Amino acid sequence: MTSGLALADSIILGGESRTGPELILATKRYAVDRTAKSWWCILSTLALWLGVIAGTLYVSHPVFMLVFSILSGLLLLRLFVIYHDQQHNAILPTSRLAEWFMRVFGIIALSPSSIWRSSHNHHHNHNSKIKGSHIGSFPIMTKDHFLKASKSARWIYLFMRHPLTILFGYLFVFLHGMCLRPFVMKPRQHWDCLLALLVHAGIAGALIHFFGWQAWLFVQVIPHFITYAIGSYLFYAQHNFPDVSFYDKAGWTYERAALESSSYMKTSPIMAWFSANIGYHHIHHLNARIPFYRLPEVLKAMPELQKPKITSLHPRDILRCLRLKVWDVELQRMVPLPVASS
Repeated sequence: MTSGLALADSIILGGESRTGPELILATKRYAVDRTAKSWWCILSTLALWLGVIAGTLYVSHPVFMLVFSILSGLLLLRLFVIYHDQQHNAILPTSRLAEWFMRVFGIIALSPSSIWRSSHNHHHNHNSKIKGSHIGSFPIMTKDHFLKASKSARWIYLFMRHPLTILFGYLFVFLHGMCLRPFVMKPRQHWDCLLALLVHAGIAGALIHFFGWQAWLFVQVIPHFITYAIGSYLFYAQHNFPDVSFYDKAGWTYERAALESSSYMKTSPIMAWFSANIGYHHIHHLNARIPFYRLPEVLKAMPELQKPKITSLHPRDILRCLRLKVWDVELQRMVPLPVASS
């Protein structure tokens, strides 16, 4: 099937690569939900997650509890990316049951639908713009802007991009950024953010009351720490990598933002499963309506997408991404912190 699509693509191309709207249009054949498969992905992952949580609660040895806790964090990561797909209407777009199920999951996962949809859709529509891309994403300053900024503005900017902020994404990105701050700023619009905080606190209290503090640590704290540390880094590195491009309004197009400002993150097959193929990020940004389980199929079938800008979870690549701080307009690339700032 895949080879047939690739052959069809080559015939359509006639030796020339599609670009712009033509390329986006070519991806629409893959933006089709397979209802049974989507439900299977949701329900099977949910069953595994609940089973691992039960295992964490009912085993007594700390080592086994830690193993279950790590698995719980990775399964929560997979569920979160599946939730992200549903919020894009990539899977189960007409199912009311899926919509309500995912709204509940978003509250449990500290990513209520009201703030997730608004901020993430803004991110997709403004990805790679020097101005306006900070909503739903990590902020970007040019080198000149950074050097002219006040000390407080520099501090806030560097704090938001700091490796420890990403590592503790559970606290800074999700509890604060996705729940507390939106509710404080717009309480009527983001009432579900307050609900998420209350539910999270209620789960913590119930775990401590009925099972003890160890259950709270291994069932809630460690899994959420793992999920949101990985999730925050993935989101950072997929748009902050050595070959990334940023544009002003004149040079920006949706296609360029997808292919030049979104990476293809190479991972092992196991990590690709736990992250629900979010590494195929350049394709996802080109057409967010493509279900996550079809992204590898698209990469194989469309030659234009087979030479993406690549990063990985190798420690060397992680360090390279984390060192990037500001956009150098003259060099047209992200660079480390300017020496003059010290």
